[in-house]
Amino acid sequence: MNQARPDRPRRGIPLRALAPNAVTALALCFGLTGVRFGIGGEWEKAVASIIMAGVLDGLDGRIARLLKGESRFGAELDSLSDVIAFGVSPAIILYLWSLQTLPRFGWLFALAYAVCCALRLARFNAAIDSEDQPHKSAGFLTGVPAPAGAGLMLLPVYIWLVTDLPVLREPWVAAPWAAFVAFLMVSNVATFSWSSLKLRQGMRLGALVAVALVGGALISAPWHTLSAVSVLYVLAIPFGMRSYARVKRQRAAARSAVPGA
Repeated sequence: MNQARPDRPRRGIPLRALAPNAVTALALCFGLTGVRFGIGGEWEKAVASIIMAGVLDGLDGRIARLLKGESRFGAELDSLSDVIAFGVSPAIILYLWSLQTLPRFGWLFALAYAVCCALRLARFNAAIDSEDQPHKSAGFLTGVPAPAGAGLMLLPVYIWLVTDLPVLREPWVAAPWAAFVAFLMVSNVATFSWSSLKLRQGMRLGALVAVALVGGALISAPWHTLSAVSVLYVLAIPFGMRSYARVKRQRAAARSAVPGA
């Protein structure tokens, strides 16, 4: 007489946990491929690889939440991928494109950017479980995130691809810009996040049209569009600081109005 075997728990990793990790690994591959194109002087392909890595980085977390495949392994892999794709790779590309012509000091600016990117991600990981995060609780980011920092780092390359002005490749232009972006990444400046941006009810259709136009512009005129988006992002930083300061004042007023606070 055959006896029914007791059900055994299935071993292995569910596919829903593998999918976001695969997207993260693909973003890492695009970041490293950007270095390969940079070594060959194919600047358009190098920049496009970093942008594609940024797109994939924005998708992996959402895919993980959608499939309920979040894991500690995925979080660590994402941080390591970000350091390489958005820290090391843009630094090497900008060095090969411009900073190598600055004797002795050009490499230091590239290193400074890569190190600041790593420090930002380390700070983010260290505070991920902390309850005391005033910027995050208000829907803002602290400093410029790594993908946005990589996009800003390559702004001189975008403009050069549009205008072909030799002055943009001068190290005295690229080096201060690299230092400025590195500072933004490790700063405590409050910057806008998606959750901090609120649309009025009547602006929804207009926002969808704007997104569609930007998507079309990225296809037809990618370097013009990326230049404009990067400049607008930098110009929006003071508005983010002012908006967070207003939220901070409102919170302080609410606490003072509560008896015994």
